[in-house]
Parts: sequence; C-alpha cells; structure tokens
Amino acid sequence: MTDAWRKYKSAPPPGTTVLESTSLAPGESRCLNIESDNGRFPLILARHADGRVHAYVNACPHQYLPLDGRGSNILSRDGELLICTHHQACFRLDSGEGISGPAQGEALDPVPVQEVDGWWVIGE
Repeated sequence: MTDAWRKYKSAPPPGTTVLESTSLAPGESRCLNIESDNGRFPLILARHADGRVHAYVNACPHQYLPLDGRGSNILSRDGELLICTHHQACFRLDSGEGISGPAQGEALDPVPVQEVDGWWVIGE
C-alpha cells in the first residue's frame, strides 16, 4: 500500500474514527468526509461481498473530483468495481486500479483502515 493519501493536506491522523463497523454490510459502500484537526478528508469505505473492507481517498485520479459527485451509487451491481459518477471511470474494489474510462491505468489512493472495538479507524 502506498502512502500517497498522507500527502493530502487534510489527511487524518492514524487512529481517527471513521465509521461503526456494523453499519457497512457486504456489498455496500460509503463516501464520507472525515473531520480532524487537519480539515475535511474525503474517504470511500466499501465492503467486498467476502467481508473485506477497502478504503480509498474519494478523488478520481482523472480530474480529482469525488467519485460520488453526481450520485451516491458508486459500487457496481456485482460489487467488484467503484465507478466515478462524473466520467464513468471504473476501478477495481480490491486494488483501486483504474481499468476503464479516462482513469484507465491510474489508481485510487488506498487508505489503511482497521477495525478497533467495533469501529473502522484510520490505520498506520
């Protein structure tokens, strides 16, 4: 995992609480703004059908617009892809890799998260 997310001015510090772990079911995604002393950080949390949770900066590498800028439905029907609502760029949920559209060959910036006492928190 890269540390590119840490270069964002508003990147929250490790340990920042994100979301109650039970509020994200398999096959669901959430676009959140995480508040910290550093400001408001745009985050995508998505739970794969097998239960794994992935987190990315909510910024399409094509134009750095939020994936959910034109609607909240950013997860494909099969739950395998994140789709930018601006230009329909598609990213693999498990890796953030851009596989089609104007962001093909680029990737979403992954953010480490871990479950602690029933909450998803920003990891190290």
